[in-house]
Amino acid sequence: MDDAQTRAFRSEVALWMDRHLAGRFESLRHRGGPGDEDACVELRKEWERELAASGWTCLGWPREHGGRALSIDEQVVFHEEYARAGGPGRMGHIGEGLIGPTLIAFGSGEQKRRFLPAIVAGTEFWAQGYSEPDAGSDLANVQTRCRRDTASGDWIVHGQKVWTSLAHESDWIFVLARSQAGSQGHHGLSFLLLPLRQPGVEIRPIRQITGTCEFNEVFFDGARAAADHIVGAPGEGWKIAMALLGFERGVSTLGQQMRFRHELDTIIAVARANGAARDASIRARIAQAWAGLRAMRCNSLRMLAGDADTDARRAALVYKYYWSNWHRDLGKLAADVLGTDADRMREDDAGRRLQQLFYFSRADTIYAGSNEIQLNIIAERALGMPREAAPQESIQPTEASA
Repeated sequence: MDDAQTRAFRSEVALWMDRHLAGRFESLRHRGGPGDEDACVELRKEWERELAASGWTCLGWPREHGGRALSIDEQVVFHEEYARAGGPGRMGHIGEGLIGPTLIAFGSGEQKRRFLPAIVAGTEFWAQGYSEPDAGSDLANVQTRCRRDTASGDWIVHGQKVWTSLAHESDWIFVLARSQAGSQGHHGLSFLLLPLRQPGVEIRPIRQITGTCEFNEVFFDGARAAADHIVGAPGEGWKIAMALLGFERGVSTLGQQMRFRHELDTIIAVARANGAARDASIRARIAQAWAGLRAMRCNSLRMLAGDADTDARRAALVYKYYWSNWHRDLGKLAADVLGTDADRMREDDAGRRLQQLFYFSRADTIYAGSNEIQLNIIAERALGMPREAAPQESIQPTEASA
């Protein structure tokens, strides 16, 4: 788009948000983000349908699958204006941003017809069944298993997933499970689509230090996925799972950064109000946070504009490590700006948000790949360094020590 078209589209999005994020939806402004995801769930589901009715879901999807086929520039504008207006955390994010694109790329025709329209319409919601108690950053260690029912062809699933965002509010879950007995690592895995409301599924919410419980443990004890609800062939689960993760760091990163900017603005407002801004070290940390956020934006634009070239791949590989450490430090800054008031439960909106920011951001450098895992990825995939020795390799005695 040229500058005039970009301004016109930005105005269109901003005007729609102003008109629709009002009335009963007004209370959703700046709600439902990380650390606040269990807020106003039913109203946020209504909001998904409000977005869908005006064509504001699945913007980058091809038209034949219900999307609008908008350009990267247009999608960036939408996410920026959505966040600028205080648009709530999306209940449909996992469906729209993760499983939907995966089904478009790898799903059967029947799977696309069954699942994509409901994601576009905001009528079905998805959870992600990857992490397990012994398979977090080491995802290839998943132990959840599945087998074919010889009578029906259905997949019977046993095992456990954990840290499953909003599973208790979701309709479906995609599950990475071991379908080949005795297999190890990324071999012998399958990628299943499984309804959550059925016998054999138990969901237990996990209450966190923030007081919220958007995460869950999900137990499978004979739960069923239909015979044709496997994506790809049996044993191709790792390929599908990795492709799905590749969709995770797209244009929504710019919306994420707009939310970060709102958090920083809240910190600045509180620092001015309570006098913390008079502290030179606080002012310096605020300036560093602002500069870091600008650097993050530049990296994201390079990542989105570079398609599949080497610089773009490297930009994508460093993104999670960079933003999670930046955001964790922002949480520390929020607590220091509150001072001793951070030690008591806050009733005011700004104080409550900064407390949530501090508590929840402690997890940023752990989930979705810990710092240690991210640094290994950067070293090996971006810099071409040798793979880190596995633990069993690193403890073998040498000739000198034997």
